[in-house]
Amino acid sequence: MAVFEPPDARTMSPSQSLKHKRSISDTPPKITATGKKRQKKTSSLINDDLDFENGINSVLGRLNRSLLADYFTQRTKNFAKDLSLVDLDEKRIPVHAVRETGNWQRPRILDNLPEFIEEFSSRLGKSKDLASSPEEKGSPHTIVVTAAGLRAAHITRSLRKFETKDAIVAKLFAKHKKLIDAIEYVSKTRIGIGVGTPARLVALLDSGSLSADKLERIVVDMSHVDQKKRGILDMKETFEPLVQLLTRTDLKRNYIKEDGGVDLLFF
Repeated sequence: MAVFEPPDARTMSPSQSLKHKRSISDTPPKITATGKKRQKKTSSLINDDLDFENGINSVLGRLNRSLLADYFTQRTKNFAKDLSLVDLDEKRIPVHAVRETGNWQRPRILDNLPEFIEEFSSRLGKSKDLASSPEEKGSPHTIVVTAAGLRAAHITRSLRKFETKDAIVAKLFAKHKKLIDAIEYVSKTRIGIGVGTPARLVALLDSGSLSADKLERIVVDMSHVDQKKRGILDMKETFEPLVQLLTRTDLKRNYIKEDGGVDLLFF
């Protein structure tokens, strides 16, 4: 079999030599270990650890809070490449608000969600009664954010153990009610845990019917992936309203509280 050998510049004619030099100079340089190559490697490591049987991305739950915050920033830049540094900084999630949950060993599947929330609901050595609700209407102590209405319905059913007549586990997603009906429902209901999609939760907060005044934790359904291998962090239509939700001014004020602030839990 003939073996191809690159041409020797010493045996080329002047015109051939010039073309050869141009082809070398036109070859794009290799990307270094920093920058885009490192970002692609991080994304590859995250996307390569999919548990198709359980429908989860296993590696996300093992990230510490600093890596999670960095990954959020990376996703933000991927979806909005023209953001200025100032705008990008405003869309960062605060690292100190993220609870460390990487040491939780159980698979982050739906059946384990109630136990996960119970495990990380304590703050300052005190345990929160998840089957309760503030007296104020539309003021949940817990919000669970997920990518789609069907998934939100499944999560709502899984959390029914925390529901009482005075502490509803509420469906807060678009396919369940029209926005005007959802606003009326939320404003008249004592809610312990609200489960919804990012865009609908933002709309309810903007309307004033849903309040963050009594909020103690936001649980992001991060590990779940659909049949197309997409999670809430992978789709622009879910990621951007999620960032809008998590970086709201009224929530940012509560993140910085040393006693009784809002925790971000990534399931």
